[in-house]
Amino acid sequence: MSDLDLLAGGSLPRAMSARRSAHPDARLLHVPGHGWRTAAGLERASAAAAAALAARGVDRGDRVVLCSATPSRFVDAYLGALRMGAIVVLLNPACSEGEAAHVARDSDPAAAVVDDAQRGTWISRAAPSLRAVLDTAALPAEAGGGGPPLDDLGPDDPALLMYTSGTTGTPKGALLRHGNLLASAAAVGHAWRWTDADRLVLALPLFHAHGLAVGLNGTLLAGASAVLLPRFDAAAVLDAAREHEATLFFGVPTMYARLAAEPRAAELARLRLCVSGSAALAPSLFARIEELSGQRVLERYGLTETLMNTSNPYDGERRPGTVGLPLPGVEVQLAGGDRGEIRVRGPNVFAGYWRNPEATAAVLDKDGWFSTGDVGEHDEKGYLRIVGRTRELIITGGYNVYPREVEDALMAHPLVAEAAVVGLPSEEWGEVVTAFVVKRDPDLDADALLVHARERLAPYKVPRQVRFVAALPRNALGKVVKQRLT
Repeated sequence: MSDLDLLAGGSLPRAMSARRSAHPDARLLHVPGHGWRTAAGLERASAAAAAALAARGVDRGDRVVLCSATPSRFVDAYLGALRMGAIVVLLNPACSEGEAAHVARDSDPAAAVVDDAQRGTWISRAAPSLRAVLDTAALPAEAGGGGPPLDDLGPDDPALLMYTSGTTGTPKGALLRHGNLLASAAAVGHAWRWTDADRLVLALPLFHAHGLAVGLNGTLLAGASAVLLPRFDAAAVLDAAREHEATLFFGVPTMYARLAAEPRAAELARLRLCVSGSAALAPSLFARIEELSGQRVLERYGLTETLMNTSNPYDGERRPGTVGLPLPGVEVQLAGGDRGEIRVRGPNVFAGYWRNPEATAAVLDKDGWFSTGDVGEHDEKGYLRIVGRTRELIITGGYNVYPREVEDALMAHPLVAEAAVVGLPSEEWGEVVTAFVVKRDPDLDADALLVHARERLAPYKVPRQVRFVAALPRNALGKVVKQRLT
């Protein structure tokens, strides 16, 4: 893998455009109710979107907020802005006014492309620099002549502003370069044997790195195809995989839990690869998917600031509870030896936080090492296991407890559907290990669960409190928002 040139395409738009030009009739993207988009059609529509932005005064390096739940038009605007050298600013189409205002004030955009007039108004109020608000439905499918230069970009040019999910603190804008996007898509394409014969069922939101930087970018760079579902529905995923003879599915653990609950879960066997990320996949869920369908889900590890870092191998052992080995071009080290904060370096690592040098300096050193905030350990075969977040560390009676280890132990109980562990304040202990649990069966009680936990954990790691809840609070991509557990 050392001789793999992850930046051979120069930039993601240039590499993807070369793919489309070589096979103009290839069917690339399918949206239910709208049919297939060909490579030539996508080339024309993205060029037209770039021309529409340029006509409204958007120039290279300007920020363009993109907020759309319409998959096909989202792709046109995203590719058009990237191809002309604008910086795409992603915004969740389900955002509140406060969230939209924060992103608009911080990114200082020249334009916004939205599919909801109210969100366009929110962005306009917060961004005096805004010159235009475009409706995705009104984007032209064909350029009317002229337009800005396209695809003339290098790996160091800025491409994308993605705001951290905000599970802790105020979201910061992670500035990703064209080289970051290209290197990460090329690395997973190589690692997962992605070819133009593959077809992905993509139900992840495109405003997030998992759906966009892995799912969409990876598909288009490989010259493969994808079925874009507007939202996740387990039956719809299985229908799409069958109808379109898909080979790939990427999801988050919540999606896999719902697929496992489907009577048709065995149909996952038709796919050559299922990938999970964005949150920890419980080993018990891994085992259940394998039992139902024969699929050994491949778990990987990535972050907004670094895109993809590690992956379980495509060929070789996939170890449940781990996120595998470094991807091509990525270096991984643990601060403190066998267990410690995970640090990564490589062409996938971002340029820094937008207009926030202090926050950047706190996580990115002069040698290019990014401190992730995740705590990990290597097993005897070198596979990386994430045991928690540095900010989630529970200190109880002077002992350190990482929530992930406790959560895995609880999830091994057959009557537990979900579990999240936090430290709650205690005068006696400093913090007490507290478990919030969603039952799979109403007969489960706290005493039985604690007996199960004591068989698997050191005494100081066993929860002192168990609270049963109907559901865990989650953000848009399914990550548990632990500060809401009190």
